[in-house]
Amino acid sequence: MQEISHSCGHAMTDPALWVDHFAPVDGSTKPPLVLVHGGGHTGTCYLEKPDGDEGWAQRFAALGYPVHVVDWPGMGRSGRVEYTELTGEFVCKTLGTFIETLSEPCVLLTHSMSGAYGWRLVQNYGRRIKAVVGVAPSPPGNIQDEPEILEQGNDYVVVQRGAFQRRVDLHQPTPFNEDLVLNKLIGDGDKFPRDYTNAYAATLTGTPPKLSYERGNIAGSQLKITNTAPFTNKPILVVSADHDRDHTQEIDGAIVDWLKEIGAAAEFCYLPDRGIAGNGHMMMLEQNSNDIADLIANWIDVTLAN
Repeated sequence: MQEISHSCGHAMTDPALWVDHFAPVDGSTKPPLVLVHGGGHTGTCYLEKPDGDEGWAQRFAALGYPVHVVDWPGMGRSGRVEYTELTGEFVCKTLGTFIETLSEPCVLLTHSMSGAYGWRLVQNYGRRIKAVVGVAPSPPGNIQDEPEILEQGNDYVVVQRGAFQRRVDLHQPTPFNEDLVLNKLIGDGDKFPRDYTNAYAATLTGTPPKLSYERGNIAGSQLKITNTAPFTNKPILVVSADHDRDHTQEIDGAIVDWLKEIGAAAEFCYLPDRGIAGNGHMMMLEQNSNDIADLIANWIDVTLAN
């Protein structure tokens, strides 16, 4: 493992995008790795685990990668954005602007809700992205079913999406309720440090209204791919765990099948098939997270060496 350095600050984007930078002290020949968080979180989910251990950012840097951890525009320490403007398209444009500032093409790692942003970033900025790792990623709107609307008011809509019912606020951020924290984010695996459940839940933020609406693909609003050419031969790894009810082997496997159909060099990594079991949705925060980071890093090394 290499000694690493850490710096942070706002990148030269509009609006301002907060980025934590980690790098091997002695330099690196590996491509930069950009880590993008999911809904309800910020980039801190890659910086520190609930038990205080270092996160994926430090692990990847110790393995030789320059690492950039972003907060979505309008989230965390990034610049404020009005909710009326904060859409998936807006997030992707800001992230794409940052990716274009890097000295060389990057490897993009997305998680959960940001999966759909990753697919759009490949479409719009594919020449600046060497490979993609989607960790329990959301699908593009091309293959995501529209949810059943169970209830609707002037300020909210309740939908059935996957294994869970969700209330989406139309004008305010949508928070995670206790059921979603315990059963969606943590799940019934044995790798999450449950003594820290309350501390973890306290770090969660509400997801801005239009982003929540799009994630549910309500009224067909999820980001879609309209140009598949940038996906041709693009190395993509989709990583899924065995205790993630919203990202089963079948659900995430279907994303891989679709990626292959449009020409991507896509692979599916179902963790139990690699001897890693007991993980849930927040695998980067779990006790064996280093094992998963090492698996991902090995895939990047081998794939980009070929």
